[in-house]
Amino acid sequence: MYKRTLRKMIVLIFLFILYIYVLVINYIPDKITIFEGEDISLKTFFGITIDSQNEILSVSANTGEQTIHKIGSEKLTVNLFDKLFIKNIDVSVLPKTTVIPVGNIAGVKLYTSGVLVVGMSEIEGKDNKTYKPYENSGIEEGDTIVKVNNNTISSTDELIKNVNMSNGEKIEIQYIHDEETKECSIMPVKTGDEEYKLGLWVRDSAAGVGTVTFYEPSTQKFGALGHGITDIDTGDLLNIASGEFVTANILNIKKGENGNPGKIQGTVEEQETIGKISKNTEFGIYGKIDNMSSLNIDKSKEMEVALRDEIELGKATILCSLDNQSVKEYEIEITKIYKDNNYNNKSMEIRVTDEELIEKTGGIIQGMSGSPIIQNGKFVGAVTHVLVNSATEGYAIFGDLMLKQSKEIS
Repeated sequence: MYKRTLRKMIVLIFLFILYIYVLVINYIPDKITIFEGEDISLKTFFGITIDSQNEILSVSANTGEQTIHKIGSEKLTVNLFDKLFIKNIDVSVLPKTTVIPVGNIAGVKLYTSGVLVVGMSEIEGKDNKTYKPYENSGIEEGDTIVKVNNNTISSTDELIKNVNMSNGEKIEIQYIHDEETKECSIMPVKTGDEEYKLGLWVRDSAAGVGTVTFYEPSTQKFGALGHGITDIDTGDLLNIASGEFVTANILNIKKGENGNPGKIQGTVEEQETIGKISKNTEFGIYGKIDNMSSLNIDKSKEMEVALRDEIELGKATILCSLDNQSVKEYEIEITKIYKDNNYNNKSMEIRVTDEELIEKTGGIIQGMSGSPIIQNGKFVGAVTHVLVNSATEGYAIFGDLMLKQSKEIS
């Protein structure tokens, strides 16, 4: 009895240790992008080693941080007890770069790949009975319809046209669910107005206002918002086919207060095009500027992007425009820094201390997302979120995270 219990305990301990190894190995990324001189902080475990094939990796004896001293692409290997190969890590080392922090409010127009399902409802047929054509099809809110009867769908008008072309016959639909392409069949229902419907509410575009964070002169690329644009109904990140940045006209500022975030209200209608948006990510939206004059960018403000080791707790400033006029600089304080965070856009905690800004907005409000943060003459990051229960406090993203996203744009 005792031996059986001991064996079970040994097996459980072994499985627990194995589980820890699996977690640690899965936590180590397959791909890393860093700037020249930036440390790589990779969490390892007993027996797990990370080595460079060309001996370009140095490891700090004090912190365990790895530093690569070569611009370009390198490959690191992850091994167990220096014997068992686990996987490779592809590392891209980018040269230090300079950007111009912007701070202008701009309009955002995004167009989805396919049409996004944002709701479902019963349909009253021509026979006055109610139907749910989508029932048991597998399609859910947040899915994207990309084809009907093998015809590519890029707008709600195209979906309506293809459904009506069916004349009530069953149609084949290709859709994307959780990044997986699936297919189903649906029988459209004829309504009293002689149209065929699926009972699905769909959307093919989104619009709003936000702040342009930076412009990179060497590439003409820009980054904005510091967070992605999600659908208002589903909460999912919009999978875009294209988009454009346009000038915006600020109509009103709704002042924020604790428990009730404020916002910048503006219009993007009949405004001037700034550039094209090609990427919508959790870390912001990115593209290229075609009309630099529309942003009134001050070329004399070009500065380096701060590495994380250079960011300090304490005073900093943000740039934002709140009155359709010039961009102004306001004082804030960086209260916490999450140096090792590469996984979301909450890299730092900040607090607005500028009395003029607090008087105008109450603190951080919707539309200020993307406002660039400057400290010691370097671009540090951008405002991303406000804390609902404290209007003067919020989160910010590291500037290097945004730059790395923009580098992936062709």
